[in-house]
Amino acid sequence: MSTSSCGDSPALEACRDENTAFALKFVAIASILLAGFIGVAVPLVGKNWRLLKSDSSFFIATKAFAAGVILATGFVHMLPDATSALTNPCLPKNPWSSFPFAGFITMMAALTTLLVDFITTQYYEGEQEKQAQIDRIDPDDLDSVVVPFVVKERGADEDGCDAIHIHESGQMHEISESHSHTHAGGDDSDGVVRNVVVSQVLELGIVSHSIIIGLSLGVSQSPCTIRPLIGALSFHQFFEGFALAGCISQARFSILRSTLMACFFAITAPISVGIGTGISSFYNPNSPKALVIEGTLDSISAGILIYMALVDLIAAEFLSKRMKSNLGNQLVSFFALFLGAGLMASLAAWA
Repeated sequence: MSTSSCGDSPALEACRDENTAFALKFVAIASILLAGFIGVAVPLVGKNWRLLKSDSSFFIATKAFAAGVILATGFVHMLPDATSALTNPCLPKNPWSSFPFAGFITMMAALTTLLVDFITTQYYEGEQEKQAQIDRIDPDDLDSVVVPFVVKERGADEDGCDAIHIHESGQMHEISESHSHTHAGGDDSDGVVRNVVVSQVLELGIVSHSIIIGLSLGVSQSPCTIRPLIGALSFHQFFEGFALAGCISQARFSILRSTLMACFFAITAPISVGIGTGISSFYNPNSPKALVIEGTLDSISAGILIYMALVDLIAAEFLSKRMKSNLGNQLVSFFALFLGAGLMASLAAWA
């Protein structure tokens, strides 16, 4: 295997400039950090503004746009990169060129995400049901239930039994009303549980993706590669942050937890750029080990992002009763969805 087949392309070698690349990496860190913070902060800080409430047309359309961005990131950016890495000439032809590992890993990652999604949802729903049962029990109610039976056992007359029977009926009526009230709010509770799960799984996929793209930018010594990446990564960090923050806002986390999740997302890509910059002097992105790791992580990220975009962002929103009952929201959301996917896909021509 020739060494040239494992190196950068002649065009990238001609554009190699370590000093300029180093300066551009600081610009990239600042730009990506700012875009990520703004994107994730807008839905959280402005969730009480009328324009950014979760039921507003603007919020629904913007979330659809962000879902399109995430879907295009998985299909157009991550999956092709994974395929390119796992079929690179630097890797042994057998087994890497004899089986579509990128597609297989992406599929398994999507199915695993489904399993995690299902198990986590079941867990949160079970915990919520236990808490609801505890909240329904009032010590005063228990006393009023026990006392009538004690009186009856002591030989109360029929009039006393009648009074007890009436009291029991009233008690059951109160419990029934409480249960009916809880059931009536079940749909809202289920929505909160889904957003709790979605926000956590979505952050996992986005963060793993941010690590890969940050490292890729950081180890590059070519300004021709870094310049378009700055704009592309800033663009999709903003809208990925917006989609993630929308789910976090709807999940009704505490302020501390919401802030931690938002900051963790915003700083991951810039930190990865910094780490990539630090190891760029000795790291060879075309070594077999690096290619396998990069291709595998890209495939996993693609599977997570594709599943989350299609199932938990697009299908959940577009098949909801709220969307079906509003033709205006349907038209605007579909337009925003295709626009977001199209714009993000078009960035593949530069990044």
